[in-house]
Parts: sequence; structure tokens; C-alpha cells
Amino acid sequence: MPSPVSSASSPDGIPLPADDPVLRAGGLDVAALARRWAPFGARPAMTAEAMRGADRRAQLDGVSGRQLMEQAGAAVAAAARALLETTGRWGKGPVLVLAGPGNNGGDGSVAARHLARAGARVAVVLVATEARPTTPDGAWAWDALGGIAGVERIHCAHARDVNVLAQGVEKAALVVDALLGTGVSGELREPVRSAVELAVRARAHGVPVLAVDTPTALDLSSGDPSDPVVRADVTVTFHRPKAGLRSRAGRACAGRILVAPIGIPPGADPF
Repeated sequence: MPSPVSSASSPDGIPLPADDPVLRAGGLDVAALARRWAPFGARPAMTAEAMRGADRRAQLDGVSGRQLMEQAGAAVAAAARALLETTGRWGKGPVLVLAGPGNNGGDGSVAARHLARAGARVAVVLVATEARPTTPDGAWAWDALGGIAGVERIHCAHARDVNVLAQGVEKAALVVDALLGTGVSGELREPVRSAVELAVRARAHGVPVLAVDTPTALDLSSGDPSDPVVRADVTVTFHRPKAGLRSRAGRACAGRILVAPIGIPPGADPF
């Protein structure tokens, strides 16, 4: 299936993740990936609300949500490979993607497709009471995993399902937190709460954790964390740094922060 893309390169001249031959080749560690995306990390920070506005305006400008998700997922896959290279864990076990029911989970599903095509074994866990993701783009990304070699899809609808999955989590090479993104508010509900606890347990066993956009559940505007909250080794966020990740709690939970381009046009976010 061809990958939808928004543009071959960003306004800074950096190839977008799904089109970047350097990322496809692999071999970059986290520091090298940070250097490649450095112009985006140097941009002024924005709130979650501002990012949602930029996303909406990009779609009004003709960049579909599916195109943005494809680029975001490719960026997550690149960050996952870089973290695995940095820790010497590439090929040492499966990548466990914890995917929520929304677009953050969709980013994780796209990342799983890219990782599998690079040779990784990936288990994508839909952590939701619903049988399928609840957004159209998230459902598209989940469905696109069907039949891809190296990808196993698992549905955890209840806390007990997550607790079964947690047995042996230390065998994973990496945990990807794609549970909740910019729309986080209120207390964590099951089964997401148990999935956050699984990510915390994995890291306690020495398994690195990569967060997608924000550690679950850290508010990207205020930096206020939930309890429990994921503590990541690396967080990959998109387009611009986020204000919440620069707070004291944000820095403590996010680990190293990478800012990836996803093809939002300059007119959609004139900062």
C-alpha cells in the first residue's frame, strides 16, 4: 500500500520523515537524529491548543489528517530505531506499541508498519474498551496493519487484559507510549491507567520507553502530570516544541525531546 505524504520536504529543506532516505537507511542514534531535526527543536514552543489549531488549518490548506499521521508515524519509527541503536537493543526483542483509541494511537500504528518493514518484530496493543480505534485516521492506521509480516495486533479492553500482557514485559526491546496525546484531560480511566503502569514497570526492568507527542498523561500546555504518569527515555513531538514539555515535570517525564517535521505548511502556523 503506498504511503500518503504531504510534501517531499519541510520549509527548512529537511525531508519529511516518510520521504527521508537517511531515516529509511537506519543506523542513526538519538543524538544524530536530534541533529537532523535540529531546526524544528529550535522553534518557539507552543501549547496543545495552538498545535490543534495548526493541525486544523493545515487540513483546511489541503494536507489531510491521514498525510499528517503518516509523517508523524514515520517520525516515531525513526525515533524508535534511533533509541534502539543508542541502547544496543535493535533486533534484541519485540517492540511493544501501546496504542490508544485516538490519533496518538494511530501514530503508533503507522510507526509499527514502518518498523516492521525495517525488520523489527512489533506487537501493537489497542488499549481501549472499543474494538477498533474511534477516529477515522486511527482506524485506517490500525486496519493497514492487517497482513503485514512481523506485526501482531492485540486488543486489551480491560485492566485484566493489560495485566496479562505485563507478564514478561521485560523481554521487550522497547515500549512505545502512543496512548494519549494533545487531548488529555481529567483522570486516567481503565484500561489506559493499567497500560501506563505497564510502561512504568517496563522501564523499571530496564526497557527503554519512547513517548509519542507527550508521555501519558502529561498536559502539553501546563506540564501537569497525571498519577500515574509515563516516564520516557525519549519523547518525539511534532512541528514545534511544546510548552508543557519544558516545565519541570515535563522535563522529568519526557527524557530527551525530539521535534520532528510532519508537513504543516507555514501558513497554518505563522509563528
